[in-house]
Amino acid sequence: MKTVGRLLAKGLFTILPIVLTVYFIYWLGVTTESLLSGLLKVWLPAEIYVPGMGLVAGFVVLIVVGLLVNAYVVRRVITFSESLILRIPVVKTVYSAVRDLTGLMKVGEKGGELQRVVMVQFGPGKVIGFVTQENATLPGLGTDEELVAVYMPMSYQIGGYTLYLPRDRIEPTDLTVEAAMRIVLTGGIQTQ
Repeated sequence: MKTVGRLLAKGLFTILPIVLTVYFIYWLGVTTESLLSGLLKVWLPAEIYVPGMGLVAGFVVLIVVGLLVNAYVVRRVITFSESLILRIPVVKTVYSAVRDLTGLMKVGEKGGELQRVVMVQFGPGKVIGFVTQENATLPGLGTDEELVAVYMPMSYQIGGYTLYLPRDRIEPTDLTVEAAMRIVLTGGIQTQ
């Protein structure tokens, strides 16, 4: 009976990540289609609309927004809008957290991405950290020393800490950011 239970668990743990990934992609597509198809049906005659156009429109909107963000005027409008959002008590907390999280994943922007993976001494052991700023200074804290900002996430995405350390306190690694993030977020259970 134990063998059957183990086989069921192995099967479940093998299929579950695949099923959840496929379901998430399906849900994202269906949600995008349902949101944007309504707008398209208002603008387009009924005989022209084809199911799936909402999903295509979603990709087009993302590409256009990605292009527009590079424009000076659009960046100014976004900055102004953010300043308004950051004045609303509860909304600013949620918005700031989401913005900071997405800022870690920004593509092609030097200041927005995790730059490299390092190890930091933690008691008798070592902890994986991600350099977020190479030359960080903390004015007003009594030190003009140039420090390295290292983000140290906790396992299972429950939080993390940013430490400002002298450069000689961090140890470089050959790990990619993706591989290190997988190790940290799964509590050391490495998967391919």
